[in-house]
Amino acid sequence: MVKRLVAPTVGFALLIFSPLTRSQAVSAQSGGGTGQKEEPAAPPVDGWGRPITAPVIGHKPAPAPQHDISGSWEPANGFLDGLGPYGAKAIPEDGRPEHQLPYTPLGLEALKRTKPTIGLRSVLPGETNDPVAYCDPQGFPREDLFQLRTTQILQTPVSVIILYQFDRIWRVIWTDRRELPKDPEPRWFGYSVGKWVDDYTLVVETSGMDERTWLDLVGRPHSGDLRVEERFHRVDHDRLEWTVTIDDPKMYTKSWVALDKFPMKLQRPDFDVREMICSPSESAEYDKLIGNPASDKHRQ
Repeated sequence: MVKRLVAPTVGFALLIFSPLTRSQAVSAQSGGGTGQKEEPAAPPVDGWGRPITAPVIGHKPAPAPQHDISGSWEPANGFLDGLGPYGAKAIPEDGRPEHQLPYTPLGLEALKRTKPTIGLRSVLPGETNDPVAYCDPQGFPREDLFQLRTTQILQTPVSVIILYQFDRIWRVIWTDRRELPKDPEPRWFGYSVGKWVDDYTLVVETSGMDERTWLDLVGRPHSGDLRVEERFHRVDHDRLEWTVTIDDPKMYTKSWVALDKFPMKLQRPDFDVREMICSPSESAEYDKLIGNPASDKHRQ
């Protein structure tokens, strides 16, 4: 039986516990540095154990269909490209001056209260206050900025539905011309409305996000005034570009791009998306075996 793909949620433990990652590592290490004859890597498989067909070399994609971004999409540069281990991919927390976000004084105070397990301000696993470490929902836009893996998009006459692999979460984007609510009840994933600005570009506005969530893995904050713009631009039949822009005047002095034309490639219609779920019992086991010992917690 294929093992369930579960997502322990503290730092790089997401990589350590992922069967997808393990299979990649085994393939990369087979025969390496042992003097033995290198065996060909096993072809990747989907959740049913069926081989995933590689794209045909030299294949020229067909033109994009109009007003259609439906399908199963995977990061074009590999399944780890959307991981976001150091925060939003377009502006990671890496110490570079050009990646310093334009915090307001209130934003800096909020930033100091977050305790991520990775990045320049990292703490030990047992000291984090990352809500996701306790299996709270990631919320939005963090769902776009951390663990963006295989994503299924469905369309109806009045909505676009996004199904994320991480935590098996879905979002509904209303395309029936409704306006965003004026005084919304906070939601983990907010309220989203979208409109087509041309035949191949859907622009989505989202508001009403719960303030308990972080923007990304390194603990960047947001307020209840956060507005997020997503642009889904279908370049051709097989390629989609995903852009995310953050606008929160309480936390940042200007808007900033968190995901910049992130490339996604279309998968076959029968592509199976494996489970990736935050299990409280397995997270507790991780804390017992790794998180608490690493943090020197409960040690006699």
